[in-house]
Amino acid sequence: MSAPSETGAFDLTRLQPKALMRRLESPVAPYYLLLGSTAMLLLFGLVMVLSASSVTSYQASGSSYTVFKNQALFAGIGVVVALIASRVSVRAWKWLALPAFVLAVLLQMAVFSPLGLTVQGNRNWIGFGGFTIQPSEAGKIAIILVAAMILTRKRKVLSEWRHVVIPLIPMAALLLGLVLLGHDLGTTMVLASIVGAILFVAGVRMRVFAFFGGLAAAVALAFVATNSNRTGRLDAWLGTCLNAQTAGCYQKVHGLYAMADGGWWGVGLGASREKWSWLPEAHNDFIFAIIGEELGLPGTLAVIALYVALGYACYRMIVTSKDFFVRLVTAGVMAWILVQAVINIGSVTGLLPIIGVPLPLVSSGGSALVTTLFALGMLISFARNEPTCKAALAARPSAVKRTLAVLPLPRR
Repeated sequence: MSAPSETGAFDLTRLQPKALMRRLESPVAPYYLLLGSTAMLLLFGLVMVLSASSVTSYQASGSSYTVFKNQALFAGIGVVVALIASRVSVRAWKWLALPAFVLAVLLQMAVFSPLGLTVQGNRNWIGFGGFTIQPSEAGKIAIILVAAMILTRKRKVLSEWRHVVIPLIPMAALLLGLVLLGHDLGTTMVLASIVGAILFVAGVRMRVFAFFGGLAAAVALAFVATNSNRTGRLDAWLGTCLNAQTAGCYQKVHGLYAMADGGWWGVGLGASREKWSWLPEAHNDFIFAIIGEELGLPGTLAVIALYVALGYACYRMIVTSKDFFVRLVTAGVMAWILVQAVINIGSVTGLLPIIGVPLPLVSSGGSALVTTLFALGMLISFARNEPTCKAALAARPSAVKRTLAVLPLPRR
């Protein structure tokens, strides 16, 4: 809502396209867009996890709030982690890049130890005590930091392909290979997209970029062709689904049922029918279908708009920041969140085969939520410490001062 004018009426000129564009081009826009879109996606996700998981949670534990409580706990941890990340300097991130990558590889290797767990055919988890973690989520942060650090140091020689390949590509191949060995194709695709986005923003020659992109696509196709379950999903996407009982079609069909049932305006928050043990992973990979069923087209468009706002903030940071490392890290996090969101939404709506990745900040999942908030906390720190943004924020009085300025002084 626009601010009131001196006459008391609202200034409609602030709502004009040119005025709106000036606000979006403000030096503080990336900071506020990152902060606002992250907070809104997180809160919206908590509401939808509670709604989507209530039935199956009650069946499994006798309480409709079990899954929601776990998600709320991890959200709290994630917010604390994001606050810590937002206070770390760029120099510290560069120093932490290599240790973080080594730790991520060791954790990913631990998946194949007795601590490793297999969930729905993917061996990509570690369990100890009553907790489970997904090391590949930490691997996303690690590969972003180490790739940005290496390419920043080699910035002046990136026109030579050997400096692009060594040592980044073998390091990335090691991490991606370990994740792929655990049969997690979705996470492998996201990791490959992260590396590709960082190379693109770094200005790597297109022929090098195209070669490794084609190689990654060939590996993904080979992995699908040698796995009957994934081949079935691809066949289902190509139109072989006759009904929900057709092999590989159950989840896809019930996801589309949920979206169709919601229609334009939805059946109402909490009133989903598909979450009553019909749609598998309703609170996780297919939470977007429940959003469409309960909140209709406005709900789904609101989620997409928040991702667009987050992506625009990252884009502004990439094109305006003078720090090469910050630009590359921002590109990696942007690719991580947006590619994962596109894969998830495409899988649910039938535009893509069902690949199985969560919707960032919205789907249930502790490891994914904490690491995503950690990465966004890092970007918020970058945005706030950009010289123009820092100066603009410093020039503004605090909320407390603004409030005190308009309060009437007490009479003596």
